[in-house]
Amino acid sequence: MTMMVFILLAYLLGSIPFAVVTSWIFGLPDPRTFGSKNPGATNILRSGNKVAAILTFLGDAGKGWIAVALAQHFAPIWGLDSDAVTVVALAVFLGHLWPVFLHFKGGRGVATAVGVMIGLNPWTGLLAVATWIVVAAIWRISSLSALATALIAPVYAWMFLDFEASTLVIFIMSVLIFWRHKSNITNLISGKEARFGKSGTP
Repeated sequence: MTMMVFILLAYLLGSIPFAVVTSWIFGLPDPRTFGSKNPGATNILRSGNKVAAILTFLGDAGKGWIAVALAQHFAPIWGLDSDAVTVVALAVFLGHLWPVFLHFKGGRGVATAVGVMIGLNPWTGLLAVATWIVVAAIWRISSLSALATALIAPVYAWMFLDFEASTLVIFIMSVLIFWRHKSNITNLISGKEARFGKSGTP
């Protein structure tokens, strides 16, 4: 029963749509109505409000980190082992992808995955962020940065976490991120994917 409570709370935390909340605070259009129609930081950036985009990223990443941090703190107190932390990590990520508050139509999960990875192992998360920044700086394509990060994240996890359950969770998140970017992959192959500052659906 305790484990189910942890999972439910993590899922509900993951379901908080910071892109929608931030848009409402800043008086921006609902991110589900323009651009890629994705409730995430990259689409918020398309509105031209960089502060709102940054806050969206921090909110989405923050909920991933705080779910893991709280699980790490409270799991031993409630008699749960380390597996509870990995289950919570996956639950908060799935909450972002399929949020109950948005009729199960959420974002692509990159920021939340980064937050989860920082919570599981800071070096893994920071290397993921560095990978995203480097790829974005060179090619200026958000989706390519996300896919490159998702591709190499399990390697970082293996380096710092070995073959723990946390590594499996990171691998699952990477697979789901690729699946959520399937339309972007098609655009990348056909050369139609937009770069930063240009029209398209990154």
